[in-house]
Amino acid sequence: MDDDELHEDDENFAAMFEASLTNVGQSLERGKKIEATVLQIGSEWSFLDVGQKGEGVLATAELLNADGEPQYAVEDKISVYFLSRANGELRFTTKIGGSGSGAEQLEDAYQGAIPVDGRIEKEIKGGFEVMLAGNVRAFCPYSQTGLRQVEPADMIGQSLSFKITQFSERGRNIVVSHRVILDEEREQQRAGLRDTLKEGMIVKGTVTNICDFGAFVDIGGIEGLLPISEISYGRVEDVNDYLSSGQELELAIKRIDWENNKFSFSLRDTLADPWRKVGTLYKVGGKYPGKVSRLAQFGAFVTLEEGVDALLHISKLGQGQRIRHPQDVVKVGQSLQVMIEKIEPEERRISLALVGQEEELGETSYSDAAATTSSGFGSLGDLLKANQQKKERKGKKRK
Repeated sequence: MDDDELHEDDENFAAMFEASLTNVGQSLERGKKIEATVLQIGSEWSFLDVGQKGEGVLATAELLNADGEPQYAVEDKISVYFLSRANGELRFTTKIGGSGSGAEQLEDAYQGAIPVDGRIEKEIKGGFEVMLAGNVRAFCPYSQTGLRQVEPADMIGQSLSFKITQFSERGRNIVVSHRVILDEEREQQRAGLRDTLKEGMIVKGTVTNICDFGAFVDIGGIEGLLPISEISYGRVEDVNDYLSSGQELELAIKRIDWENNKFSFSLRDTLADPWRKVGTLYKVGGKYPGKVSRLAQFGAFVTLEEGVDALLHISKLGQGQRIRHPQDVVKVGQSLQVMIEKIEPEERRISLALVGQEEELGETSYSDAAATTSSGFGSLGDLLKANQQKKERKGKKRK
């Protein structure tokens, strides 16, 4: 066998060895993120099981916390990024950082989409100045600091992970983004939720924004709407009276629409339904305290307790005098003593009378509201007259 054949055999062996590393487990590309298992921790270098024929190598400094203490142990799982392959050695990193990092490593991070450590130093036009490893300065636009806008002063001094989105002029022009990392994390969470999230499930979430029609809640991976009608069984006038930004909640999933990226939640569905008390605690003929919660043309709505509203018809007001609107005799927030005249469970309706006047007038209900608004205001005298005629007819029948 001559020298040329020996050289050719060496090249073939090297190619076969390299291919063997590539074909075992996951294929590795520069910058690819994988989960590895810590096999051994040395003074300078640590070894990882990365699902390949060869072991992975990671600088031990990356396994230490800010105080220099180990934050990982043998057999722990760790997320790492693939950097390079040389002489059968697979080099990994958790992120680019440390005082030893310079423009060359930052360019590697840019090419491989590997996170870098940085500290927000100060606010400048359009965003922030960020100090990266090796005292390299970078720019982060306002829109790339997070998923939501925050006060610039609250960002100063924060140490975060970034990805380099632009690298030019040999490192003199670097643009970074923290939002890209957050988006990737949310996408991973979202992918997991697709398989597990079901309508009716109870989940935990955080209020991210409050508006007139409800609140937006983040459950980790997706953000959805908590409509004002789903906050409480009672009538909600102002969402701020019930919720605040940053508040943590337990919610029921009301609707899932992955195709249109729309999700809605319910806080009310996690609460006990107060209407279960109707028929037991609240009975026909029973007398209860209540508070006027809302006025309509046909009467006043009275809250017996949060989530249990009843109608006091306009014909039950006025004490014998004609009134054109309930506001002539009662006002929102006023306390009243009322008696339940009628309960319609299926429609979740209760009709009331004022205590002391319940025997003067005949029974009225929600169905009278339409007649009142369509035929005019009506007078208390008309109702009394009709009630008297009804009694007279009954008397004639008895004779």
